[in-house]
Amino acid sequence: MPLPSMNASTLPAVPVHHNVEKTMLKIFRQILTWLLIVAAVSLAVDYLRKPALPQNFSSTPLQTLDGRTVDLAVMSHERPLLLYVWATWCSVCRYTTPSVAALADDGGNVMTVALRSGDNATLARWLAHKKMALPTINDASGQLSQQWDVQVTPTVVVISRGEVKSITTGWTSGWGMRLRLWLAS
Repeated sequence: MPLPSMNASTLPAVPVHHNVEKTMLKIFRQILTWLLIVAAVSLAVDYLRKPALPQNFSSTPLQTLDGRTVDLAVMSHERPLLLYVWATWCSVCRYTTPSVAALADDGGNVMTVALRSGDNATLARWLAHKKMALPTINDASGQLSQQWDVQVTPTVVVISRGEVKSITTGWTSGWGMRLRLWLAS
């Protein structure tokens, strides 16, 4: 028995836009689900790795590479301060540090702490070689970071009016840092 011939007029009409909309909605849901999973994992990792900062850590006077004495609580009084703990030997820091430098260049309230990255002269040469003019406290022995319980580089701490508002560890984007500063204000 021969098969009936089919042509365009005998096929059932299925609206093409309906299938496209369903597919796009499905893709959007999948992307949203993955973004929520990534955000939840990131927050959990930050919570587990965050340092246990001492009660008065932000009011301890510290000295920068250029000889200035700074007080993080005072620095964070007018606007939130981004405190960035990093190291010259940290592989992840090579991606985060340029964003911190750009934030500082744009007038952001930034202070950095270089962890076990050599003496003052070595660290100053490294910063000059990288063409970065970051306000930096040299934690050559790691004593300061140990007191602050910083175990991961990079660590970003946002301080407002002497109080810690947020802490994140690992890679952080420039817009992520700016968002944290904005949320703290």
